[in-house]
Amino acid sequence: MPTYQYRCTKCGNEFEKFQSISDDPVKVCPDCKGYTERIITGGVGFVLKGSGFYSTDYRTDSYKKGEKKDSKDVAAPSKTDSTSVPSAEAGK
Repeated sequence: MPTYQYRCTKCGNEFEKFQSISDDPVKVCPDCKGYTERIITGGVGFVLKGSGFYSTDYRTDSYKKGEKKDSKDVAAPSKTDSTSVPSAEAGK
């Protein structure tokens, strides 16, 4: 069931009401008994549940093993590092 937001046109009170889609809108302010209008909101784009995201939580074991192998290959520096200066040219 969705949560609807309302605003009183008389006192400006804003409140939320958890109600079914088929329920009638709230017409009376609970504070001053003035007329209320429903506020149109953007709603929720998405909801994340749990400790992470889909791509990290629900992948198959074979995918996770391949991902670990790939990360080890990338993380290990190569023995021929192109940024190092050869010792013969170091004294120039």
